[in-house]
Amino acid sequence: MNNVFDFAEACLHRSDIAEKLQLTAEAWQLYQQGDLKFESLSEPQGIERVCFPARPELLAPRYMAKRKLGSPEGIQAFYHALAHIEFVAIYLAWDILYRFRGLPEKFYRDWLQVAQEEALHFTLIREHLRKLGIDYGDLPAHQGLWEHAQDTADDLLSRLAIIPRCMEARGLDVTPGMIEKIRMLKDDAGVKILERILNDEQQHVQFGSQWFYQQCHKQQLEPEASFKMLVLKYFNNTKPKGPFNTPMRLKAGFTENELAWLEEQ
Repeated sequence: MNNVFDFAEACLHRSDIAEKLQLTAEAWQLYQQGDLKFESLSEPQGIERVCFPARPELLAPRYMAKRKLGSPEGIQAFYHALAHIEFVAIYLAWDILYRFRGLPEKFYRDWLQVAQEEALHFTLIREHLRKLGIDYGDLPAHQGLWEHAQDTADDLLSRLAIIPRCMEARGLDVTPGMIEKIRMLKDDAGVKILERILNDEQQHVQFGSQWFYQQCHKQQLEPEASFKMLVLKYFNNTKPKGPFNTPMRLKAGFTENELAWLEEQ
C-alpha cells in the first residue's frame, strides 16, 4: 500500500486499534521518505461504513458518570476521556483527508500530519492510563464527538468550521486549566503529555482556519459571516461557550471579529 487514500480507507474501515496506529505510522513514514502517492483513484465510501472498536461502550453525554480528579477513579476517568478524544481525533483527521477530494496536495499532507500527531497523543495517554491500572476501553466513552463528523460529511466548509474551528479549538480553551489541575496532583508525566497536546493542537486548529479561509475564497464567500452562519446552523442557534483562549485562538487563525462574536453571549 502506497496511496494515502488507501491508508485512510483502511484506518477508517478497520476497527483494530493496533492496526490503525500501525497504518498511520506506515503512511507517515512513506510520506517522510517521499514514497507516498496522493492520487485519488476511487470515490470515498459513505461515512456510515466507518468502523469503531467494540470497546469502549459509547454513551450519550447525559449517561456519562461524573467523576472528580480528587480520587484515583476520577483520575482514571479523566485520562480515559482524554484518550477517547485523541482516538476519535485520529478518525477525524483521516476522514477529512479521505472524504473530500480534488484539493491541493498540501491539504492532504496537512491532515496526514494531524492523523500522525493524534495517534502519538493517543499512544502517550494510553501508556499513562495503563500505569494507572486501566486500559482504553475499560470505561464508557462519549459518543458525541463523531456525530459532528457525520453531520458534516457532505460539506467541507462545514467540516472545517465545526471540527477544527469549534471542537478542537475548545481544547485550546480548556487544556491550560487541565494542565494546572494535573500539576497540583504532582503528575509531571501527565503535565508533559498535556503540554505536548496543547502545542500540537494549536497548529491543527490553524490548519482548519487556513483551509476554511481558502475554501471561502474559492467559493467567493465572506469568511467571518460564513463561520458565524455555520456555527449557528450546527449548534442549533447557539454558540460554543467560553471562556476562550484569545491568544492561542488568534495564533490558530481566528480573527478579532470572530472572537468578539463568540464572546457575545
